[in-house]
Amino acid sequence: MGLNDYEKWDHLFIRGEYAEREKLLSGLTLDEVNALPSEKLHSIYYELWHITKWQSFVVNNDPGEYDRWISSGKQFPQFPEKPADSYNEWEELKNEFLSGLKKAMKLTRSPEILAGIAADGYTMEDNLLSLALHNAYHLGKIVAVRQMIYAWPPKE
Repeated sequence: MGLNDYEKWDHLFIRGEYAEREKLLSGLTLDEVNALPSEKLHSIYYELWHITKWQSFVVNNDPGEYDRWISSGKQFPQFPEKPADSYNEWEELKNEFLSGLKKAMKLTRSPEILAGIAADGYTMEDNLLSLALHNAYHLGKIVAVRQMIYAWPPKE
């Protein structure tokens, strides 16, 4: 028996293949989210900041948002300029990411939205599939950093 459409999207964005996204980001201290176990890696905070900004562009489907980012003189959302200053800043970022996942899931409920052409010329379904892959890549990097700093698995 196969998954229905909602279950497929839930599998891609919320809980499939690896740890549920909220759990994957849970139980971290400010020192852990800012830790750099190697000069070749980004911190957990940097990785989540990056995917949260990209996710925002996709789920908001607002070409003006991208244009404002570019016109600000910043490079497309690569990584933040500095680590999180407070635990509250980390929590806000985590909540923004999780809210973006909920917004993505809401978009998947409408066949019309999924078939619609997004601001970049692709269908919203194409963009959401790409976003799920992008998130998976960076969330995998977050798990690797957590393993390197002995913060994996999350404490219950």
